[in-house]
Amino acid sequence: MADAVSPHEYSTLIGAIYDCVLDPSRWEQTLVGIKDALRCQNAVLSLIDLRHDRFLINRTVGVEPHWLEEQAKHVPEINAKLARNLASWPSFDEPHIISRHISQADIESSPYFQDCLKPQGLVDVMMYFLLHTSVRLGAIGMARHERQGIITEREIELGALLLPHIRRAVTISNVLDARTIERARMADALDALRCGVVLTNARGTILHANDAAERMLRDAGPIQGSDGVLQASDRSAAKELRDAISLAARDEAGIGKTGLAINLTGPDGPPVLAHVLPLTGSDLRTRLKPAAVAAVFISAPANEQDGADATAAAFGLTPAETRVLASLLVGRTLAETAVALGIAASTANTHLDNIFAKTGVSRQADLMRLGTGLTPPTRSRI
Repeated sequence: MADAVSPHEYSTLIGAIYDCVLDPSRWEQTLVGIKDALRCQNAVLSLIDLRHDRFLINRTVGVEPHWLEEQAKHVPEINAKLARNLASWPSFDEPHIISRHISQADIESSPYFQDCLKPQGLVDVMMYFLLHTSVRLGAIGMARHERQGIITEREIELGALLLPHIRRAVTISNVLDARTIERARMADALDALRCGVVLTNARGTILHANDAAERMLRDAGPIQGSDGVLQASDRSAAKELRDAISLAARDEAGIGKTGLAINLTGPDGPPVLAHVLPLTGSDLRTRLKPAAVAAVFISAPANEQDGADATAAAFGLTPAETRVLASLLVGRTLAETAVALGIAASTANTHLDNIFAKTGVSRQADLMRLGTGLTPPTRSRI
């Protein structure tokens, strides 16, 4: 355990992080605990809807309001730096740290650093990407004051311990569209969700499945209810699901990356991801169902129009190109698409060539994966 953080404090902090899944209003209090554990001046957590250019989660602690206003003036520079980091960063498990990854010349030439960070006495920033899909971007950043000094190995070690739990909480919030579940009528709230939710005991026995999960179980697709026990059809996914539920029952602080994003469909099909949330660590989460030890959130199978719209937003497709892509995602051939849309086959082929050029893929199979699949929340080992 990183210096000066007791096992009890660490366990309490992990529990607070997971409580934020069901009650996002708790993020401010939880971020205070994170920044204090990392001996930082402030902390910022964001989950951005890239398609509609809005925040699903935007929580900041330790920053005075007038500095938030000043920071808003530097959004173009900040977004440009984020884009460069996304394109080049080798692993989302590695933090981006100003003192280690930005040259002094770049710091001195950065209006954001000179006009916003430096006047506050901030000397270093450590940032992690939490997830990145064609329509979502999540990140957390912590800044240190000059009296605290630059980021050290202690903060990197502790950040690595906290990262999978923060990523799990934000990933599930993304599946829920950052929705606060009303605990008074929990079953109704779960049934209203498009994603599947299954509550299990330590053996994986299904204690409750919402409407979406019930449909998935009836269809005998990527998840099954064999003798009342939740199982994944894919063998490797089934093992990780069992392991994650077992860890959730024993020690939520030790679950790490297990069950963070389980690909239920294996390597060949468009991914359907399962995310396991431990439930035993707080009264808030046990209210879902007292006997349950884990909630398994299963991303809804991709909606073709959603996939086309997301791809259009990410790669700048025209409305005509988007209609062609949506038709292909439904399963039509290019010839059938031309007939369905009332356009010439040559026009449909031109639109497809343009889609290939803009998205950087060269085969329809790859285009289908791009349009229907979700990029897992980490680039490296899960």
